[in-house]
Amino acid sequence: MRTVLLRLAAAVVVISLVATACGGDDPDETVATTATTQAATAATTQAPPAEEPAGPGNLVEVAVGSGAFPTLVAAVQAAGLVDVLSGDGPFTVFAPTEEAFAAALDALGMSPAELLGNTELLTAVLTYHVLPLEAPAEVVVTLDGESVATVNGAEVTVTVEDGTVRVNDATVVATDIEASNGIIHVIDTVLVPPELVGPGNLVEVAVGSGAFPTLVAAVQAAGLVDVLSGDGPFTVFAPTEEAFAAALDALGMSPAELLGNTELLTAVLTYHVLPLEAPAEVVVTLDGESVATVNGAEVTVTVEDGTVRVNDATVVATDIEASNGIIHVIDTVLIPPSSG
Repeated sequence: MRTVLLRLAAAVVVISLVATACGGDDPDETVATTATTQAATAATTQAPPAEEPAGPGNLVEVAVGSGAFPTLVAAVQAAGLVDVLSGDGPFTVFAPTEEAFAAALDALGMSPAELLGNTELLTAVLTYHVLPLEAPAEVVVTLDGESVATVNGAEVTVTVEDGTVRVNDATVVATDIEASNGIIHVIDTVLVPPELVGPGNLVEVAVGSGAFPTLVAAVQAAGLVDVLSGDGPFTVFAPTEEAFAAALDALGMSPAELLGNTELLTAVLTYHVLPLEAPAEVVVTLDGESVATVNGAEVTVTVEDGTVRVNDATVVATDIEASNGIIHVIDTVLIPPSSG
């Protein structure tokens, strides 16, 4: 009997050990674990690789996306330049601020609608803000004192002073806004191409030409800058440098002595100015006539075989336009009667 009981106890122990060893092998849990493992493996195997972050869009897309240039964007759209500025490039765009556009419209006396409706004007102005190359800030600062051609064809001048960069009269206020086909720099003034500005006044034109340094110095020394920068209109007979040299030689004077004689300078200079605008086509109709100058004395115009003379001076170039008159170039200094 005791032997039977020992065998039964041993059997119970064996069964218990087997049950303990197999206790975690619940059929449902095993199936679930296997399914989860397989799903994770499949997801890892089938998931596409992570995409690289997209780069910036083209210049138009970047300008639109920034929200900072609504007038510029509207102007580009109105001028039909979206395709151009969305093209390969590369381009550098000087983008005026909204305040810059508002100031430009005020100066032009135009409404936004009037500006956007003038396609020819828009195209000329917008293409003057675009360089046909990519010039980040580090390149722009190396252009100090240089003129750079724009897509318009006209040039802008870059200057750098005390860390401030200017393009013509506009100050660069933000730089290096990147696009896929170029770069944007922000400026505080709308750039107006030369063909839309028109010439300066007589003094500005004379200075800008570089052809009349002695005449300009004489006008400044005589205190006539304000007069010849005024409304006018005037016609100026401007002596060449050679003409001034010959006059000084005839008078036995040095340039310093001439410039120091304000009374003589004023009398001579005002004798070269008519108080009216007379382009070449008008001057030739004055053959044989005497015309009063700003000096008060008269000059005589003669025309012979296509050659025009004012007193004894020959007109060698005509119709240099200014906002307040016109310049004709002569080969001899005119001496008023009272100074002869």
